[in-house]
Amino acid sequence: MSETTLPAATSAPAAATTRSRRARIALTALQVVLGLFFAIASAVPKLIAHPSAVESFDKLGWGHTGMYIIGALELAGGVALMIPLLDSVAAVALMALMVGAFIVNVVIDGPYPATPL
Repeated sequence: MSETTLPAATSAPAAATTRSRRARIALTALQVVLGLFFAIASAVPKLIAHPSAVESFDKLGWGHTGMYIIGALELAGGVALMIPLLDSVAAVALMALMVGAFIVNVVIDGPYPATPL
C-alpha cells in the first residue's frame, strides 16, 4: 500500500463522522426550537386563556375545555420533544395534532388552513 492512499482512506471516515455529528447537532437544535415553539408560543396562550385563543375555540364550539386540552397536549408534546427517550413519540403525536388542526381549519374555513402543516 502506498503512502498516498493511506490518508485518503482515513480521511473519508473522518469526514463522514464530522458530517454525521453536524447532522446530529442540527437535528437536536431543530428539536429544541420546535419544542420551545410548541411549549411557549403555541401552548401558553391556550393555557392562560389569551383572548385570541378563547375566540378561536369559541368559534369552534369547543369552549374552554377544548382549549385547555389542546394546550396541555401541545405543552406535553413540546416538553417531550426535548427528552431524548420520548422525542420520536412526541414528534408523531405532535404531527397528528397538527394534521388534526389542519383538518379543522379546512372544515371551518379558517383564514390560514395550511399554517398547522
